[in-house]
Amino acid sequence: MIRSFRALLIRDLKLAARVGGSGMMGLVFFLAIVTLMPFALGPDLNLLSRIGPAILWIAALLATLIGLDRLFQADQEDGSLDLLRLAPVPMEVVVVAKVTAHWLVTGLPLAIAAPFLGLLVALSPEAIGAMVATLLVGTPALTFVGAVGAALTASLRRGGLILAILVLPFMIPTLIFGVSAANAALGGTVPFATPFLILVALSLFAAVVGTVGAAAALRSGE
Repeated sequence: MIRSFRALLIRDLKLAARVGGSGMMGLVFFLAIVTLMPFALGPDLNLLSRIGPAILWIAALLATLIGLDRLFQADQEDGSLDLLRLAPVPMEVVVVAKVTAHWLVTGLPLAIAAPFLGLLVALSPEAIGAMVATLLVGTPALTFVGAVGAALTASLRRGGLILAILVLPFMIPTLIFGVSAANAALGGTVPFATPFLILVALSLFAAVVGTVGAAAALRSGE
């Protein structure tokens, strides 16, 4: 099972490196949103620093949605998904491998780019560190939630809009506690650990429910 997981993970990473697309597009989209916000809000650095975590988190959420519709759709179109259904590998392992590869290509670069983009919204070093930590912990939850929608819309040719409508409401708790944890690092009555640990719990919960839900959706498409 571990060997199958590793093979699927390496396969998807190689495909992503060869084809490109969603990872780079997500990063460019993330950069575009964060870059445009200071121009829209004006030169008020205090305002930018207050709403900076919210700007970065909303941009990360929207950037994560890019390419999610192709998570299983490409394999559905070329018949690879049918072979994976017939393989002696649990569908949950397939889902975890593909979601992990997608996060490494899409979610991890967002967290790595956050320190540089945090400077554009006048975040302090402490807030930038908290922002990176929350994105590293929270973006897997967004990807696993999105995986369920991607599995449900895998057979649809243009399922991107439907996918966004399906999964956005379930991504809101992650957004709320991600922003709360980043804001708590700036000071306040709530300590940083409280919303951060809730964010960790949300990611673990999303990993379990998202894996089972996406696997069930893919099995139902047989």
